[in-house]
Amino acid sequence: MQTPTFMQREVEETPEAIARLLAQSGEQLREAGRLLRDLDPRSLATIARGSSDHAATFFKYATEITIGLPVASLGPSLASVYGTPLRLAGVAAVAISQSGRSPDIVALLEAARAGGARTFALVNVSDSPLSKAADLEIPLRVGPELSVAATKSFVASAVAAVALLAHWREDAALLAAIEALPDRLAEALDMDWSAAIGPCRTATSLYTTGRGPGFAIASEAALKMKETSILHAECFSGAEIVHGPVSLVGEGFPAFTFLVDDASRPGMQDLCRRLDGAGARLFAIGESPVGTRLPHAETGHPLTEPLSMILSFYRFAESLSRARGHDPDNPRGLRKVTETV
Repeated sequence: MQTPTFMQREVEETPEAIARLLAQSGEQLREAGRLLRDLDPRSLATIARGSSDHAATFFKYATEITIGLPVASLGPSLASVYGTPLRLAGVAAVAISQSGRSPDIVALLEAARAGGARTFALVNVSDSPLSKAADLEIPLRVGPELSVAATKSFVASAVAAVALLAHWREDAALLAAIEALPDRLAEALDMDWSAAIGPCRTATSLYTTGRGPGFAIASEAALKMKETSILHAECFSGAEIVHGPVSLVGEGFPAFTFLVDDASRPGMQDLCRRLDGAGARLFAIGESPVGTRLPHAETGHPLTEPLSMILSFYRFAESLSRARGHDPDNPRGLRKVTETV
């Protein structure tokens, strides 16, 4: 019997980690919600890189769709390279990091605070430099993450971000869906995606696509395929893939479509038909009229459904990496903390 990889173990720990986050960081999430209600910000800014930036993108779409408030991603080089003074009075800035030690992320949150923003840090390592740079830290509490590829910390970051939104808006339906997530995520671990292993094992390139929160999840899926399977995987918005990228789709070209149960689904279903007609080997997560349906655990809310999708994907990505002859715990050229300046 093969020894489980760190990545596999950490994926399987995710439901328990999310239960711990909700139980032990609830006070900080409620306090953050109260601070945001008092501030009533004119906009939000996010600060992150890599998988954490995909969690920030998830937060962006969730916030903009829910309340119509603009959310901008700030480039860390504004502080670390250009030294630009920021003008962020009346803005809330949310930084997301697993380690809390990336110098450019810390520098940008410090610059945001100096520029007048109310600052929040979603971070897994308490007492980190990023925690100290924030007005309020929200601990992710996922425990050590030994695999280089972020999995449970990504899910925790996205859950904490959407819980922050739910407490801010006092959204009872979303809060209830978040509270039920650990059980739904446990179900997500049992979903069988083995149908996609064969076509992706020999692939040299593929697409992932989604809209809104589903686009953030598709972006994370593409990154994990690059990191762990050394596979050229590109993510495009479902609105953009037909503007040029679809020309590369030919017979047997793998495409993963994330169809969240929200207003974007009809358009995504049309895209599935277009990709299928172009010869793609289509894998659909969500309700699609064509292609191979990959199952996911339904959560009862469109802002939590993508999180069950990505956890099922992580199980698949770990298996695919091994099927392609790679070690998902040690992607070539990568390390856990990236110190960009």
